Amino acid sequence: MAGCASNPSPTPASRASTPTPIVNQVAEGFSEQELKQGLQSLLAQTASAEGIPLGSLEAAFADTKTLSQVRKLVLPGPPGFKKNWLAYRKRFIEPVRIKAGRAFLEQNRSYLDRVEQETGVPGTVITAIIGVETIYGRHMGNFKVKDVLATLAFHYPDTPYRASRERLFQDQLKQLILLCWSQAGGSLPATPQSPAPSTTQFSACLNQSSSYAGAIGLPQFMPGSIRSFAIDGDGDGLIDLRQSRQDAIASVARFLRMHGWQPGMPIYFPIEERATQSQAIEGLADGIPQAKHTVAELIALGILSRERGDLQAGGVAPDSKALIVDLPIVSANGDEQVRYVVGLENFLSIVQYNRSYFYAQSVAEFAQELGYDNRSAVPVIKTASESSPNKVKTAANTKSNPKTKAKDKAKPKVKPTP
Repeated sequence: MAGCASNPSPTPASRASTPTPIVNQVAEGFSEQELKQGLQSLLAQTASAEGIPLGSLEAAFADTKTLSQVRKLVLPGPPGFKKNWLAYRKRFIEPVRIKAGRAFLEQNRSYLDRVEQETGVPGTVITAIIGVETIYGRHMGNFKVKDVLATLAFHYPDTPYRASRERLFQDQLKQLILLCWSQAGGSLPATPQSPAPSTTQFSACLNQSSSYAGAIGLPQFMPGSIRSFAIDGDGDGLIDLRQSRQDAIASVARFLRMHGWQPGMPIYFPIEERATQSQAIEGLADGIPQAKHTVAELIALGILSRERGDLQAGGVAPDSKALIVDLPIVSANGDEQVRYVVGLENFLSIVQYNRSYFYAQSVAEFAQELGYDNRSAVPVIKTASESSPNKVKTAANTKSNPKTKAKDKAKPKVKPTP
């Protein structure tokens, strides 16, 4: 989600002869006033709730400004815009990213294997997420995070979901303040007797670079996710998602594990759609990211085959939850169709990382390009025609022990931003 374009110059209202985009319809003077009023209220509330001196917050945010380019980047597509799975996939599953992913795997294989053993999250999936997010740190964003979050918290574009999005970013802005206060050496809640944090470190954290949505570091964690899920992977007692690959790897694994990742299970099943099942498939693809059906129900509807290896004894259980995922496609000549897959619990854990079916499916297929075997890591019984009755085939997608639980580490301090 990295952005690097500079902010456009505002268009004076008196010289505008034609309608302009929403980002230019409000004069900059008014937008800055709107931002500062909302920001002052949030700073006062945070200071009161956390015991942080209000003056320290006001000084740190005195130069906060609205970023017009950020407002433009979060706007929905133009009228008539059609989502296209193939175009999206092409952006992320391409030679440069795949080559970089294989190099990342090789360079960090030992630690990825260790994390996989501890959490059950395959190293290929972790690698795919970091690759999709930033190409392993090449594109972590060029916007000041405090300006991004303040802009979206108090001056979000006028869209139908503006109110809910502003509430979300107001919370993330508060989380950023608390994250940076702790990183600078401050205690929470702060008291008059608490040691004063480093003003330099506090400012550096608030002004670090982020994506146009306020996501930070190799794995692009929002401030709230850093506070809740990021951990110290390299054992130095600090957390640094910008420079430490081990911290980033461990944090991605912990996020997925805490959002329902099931060790040893697949992410999705492809559907060999037949005309007789197309109506049932379309009816179940409601676009809601919830696993409301079971594998057994999908077998009964003919959407999945009972003979599929993972659905035999020892594979994915019949009562496993699932959903139908729709991936719209627009061909070069404008023809529209839809690809469907069956998403499982692991698919939804990736959706929690980024609420997009396109994103989750891209991560899954990128991981497959890196060697991920999208099958259950348990013995799957062969048919009599395939082998003798005494032989079994293991379809392993991970070296991890499915019973291993993620370590619950104490939350260390965060590394100062370089």
